[in-house]
Amino acid sequence: MSLTELTIADAAAGLRKRAFSAVELVRAHTDAIGALNPRLNAYITPTADAALEAAAHADAALARDEAKPLTGIPLGIKDLFCTRGVRTTAASNILKNFVPPYESTVTANLLRDGAVFVGKTNLDEFAMGSANITSAFGPVENPWKRKGEADTVLVPGGSSGGSAAAVAAGLAMGATGTDTGGSIRQPAAYCGIVGLKPTYGRCSRFGTIAYASSLDQAGPMARSVRDCAIMLQSMAGFDPRDSTSVDRDVPDYSAAIGRSLKGLKVGIPREYRAEGLSAEIGAAWQQGIEWLRAAGCEIVDVSLPHTKYGLATYYIVAPAECSSNLARYDGLRFGERVEGQTLDAMYEATRRAGFGPEVRRRIMMGTYVLSAGYYDAYYLKAQKVRTLIRRDFTECFQQVDVLLTPTAPTSAFAQGEQSDDPVQMYLNDIFTVPASMAGMPAMSVPVGLGDTGLPLGLQLIGRPFDEETLLAAGSALESAAGFTHRPAIRAEGAK
Repeated sequence: MSLTELTIADAAAGLRKRAFSAVELVRAHTDAIGALNPRLNAYITPTADAALEAAAHADAALARDEAKPLTGIPLGIKDLFCTRGVRTTAASNILKNFVPPYESTVTANLLRDGAVFVGKTNLDEFAMGSANITSAFGPVENPWKRKGEADTVLVPGGSSGGSAAAVAAGLAMGATGTDTGGSIRQPAAYCGIVGLKPTYGRCSRFGTIAYASSLDQAGPMARSVRDCAIMLQSMAGFDPRDSTSVDRDVPDYSAAIGRSLKGLKVGIPREYRAEGLSAEIGAAWQQGIEWLRAAGCEIVDVSLPHTKYGLATYYIVAPAECSSNLARYDGLRFGERVEGQTLDAMYEATRRAGFGPEVRRRIMMGTYVLSAGYYDAYYLKAQKVRTLIRRDFTECFQQVDVLLTPTAPTSAFAQGEQSDDPVQMYLNDIFTVPASMAGMPAMSVPVGLGDTGLPLGLQLIGRPFDEETLLAAGSALESAAGFTHRPAIRAEGAK
C-alpha cells in the first residue's frame, strides 16, 4: 500500500516500527500535493519546505523513543486557523496577505502532539458556502467522478471542501475543519471520508477566524473513525482564552472504537424523511438502520418537531453573527486596504474589493435582521425557535442514546448545477443544521457508493459531550459498510 493511502493509526504504528521514516511519509504527501494540487486546488498555501524540516525533527524524536500521538503525521489545516508565521487567508481577498503572529489553540495542540502541517487548505470564503466555490482563490475539485463523466467537475462540499478533498485524494492523512451548519459533515459525505463535529465548546475557538460565534466548532476529518478519534484527542480541551470553551476532562476517544453496541438505543427521526431526499440516500439510511440493528442496537422511531424550522432559523442567526464578526475588516487594523477620499469611502471600497458576493450577501442579510424594526421580528424570534430545536434534542435523548440520519439529501453535484440559486445551495445543509443549532456532536461516516459511483454518508448525532458513543456507533457502521473505495483522482495511480 502506498504511504499516501495509510490511515493515521497505521502510519503511526509504521513509524514506531521504523518501517519508514517521517521524512519519507511527509515527502510522499508533499510530492502528491505538488502533482495534484494544481488540478484539485485543495491547498491555498502548501508548506512543503517547513513540513520536511518538521519531519526531520519527528524522525529525531522517534529515534529517541520520544514519539507523541501524532509524531510525523502529515495533516492539512483549514485556512481558517491562524498559524504563526504562515499566511492565513480565510479564502478571502481581504486577508490574502495576512500572516498571524500567533497560533490557534487547536493547531498548537496538534503541534504539541507532533503533527506535521503540509499546508493550509482551501475553503468557502470565511466558511460561507456548501460547495467550496466561493473561495477568492478559486473552487476546489472533488477527486471523485460520476460513472462515465470523467470531464464533469464535482464540488467537494463546503465550507471545509479543501480539507475533505485533500484527505480523500491522499494529499494529507487527516485535516482540520470547522463546522457552523454542516461544514465538516457535508464535505466528508461528498468526498467519502469521516468528519466529526464535536460538541460546541469541546474544541477551543481561539485563533480560529470567526463566522458565527455561537455555532462555529473545530473538528477532525480523516479516512477512518479511529483516525478522527486520534485527532480529536489532541484537538480537544479547555482553553481559558475562549469564553465558550467548556472545562471538562477529555476522555480516551480511541477506547470507544469497537465498543459493543448491545442495548444501545438508536433514534430514527421521522422529520428527516424530507422532500428532496434522494432514493439512494434513503436506501443507504435503511441499510444503516439494519447494520446497527444487527450490531445489537434497539431502533426507536422519534420525532424532532421543530426540525422543519432549522434551516430558516440558521439563516437568520448565522448571518446576523457574521455581520457583527466581519465588521472588524475595515482596512484600518489588519488586512487589505483600498484608499478613499473619506473614511466612509475607504470602508466601502475596502469591503467591496475584499469580500466576495456570498459574503456580502450574508452580511447584508445579517445587518437587515439586526436593524431597528426587524430585530424582534426576525433575530429574537429565531433565537426562541433555536431554543425549541435544542429542547427537541434534549427530550429525544431521554429516550435514545444516538440518532441516525442522512448527512446530505444527495451525493455531490457538479460545479455550476446549483450556483445560480442560493436558496437551493442552502438546502444542502438541511440535515446538518439542526445539530449545529443545538450544539450537539455529530459525525458523518461513508457507507457506500450510489448509482453514479459517488460516496454516500450517514450522520450520527449524539448527546452533548458524548463523542464516545458517536465514535462507537460510527465504528460499527464503518465496519459493516466496509467502505474501501477510493476516488478516481488520488496520489497513488492518479488519473
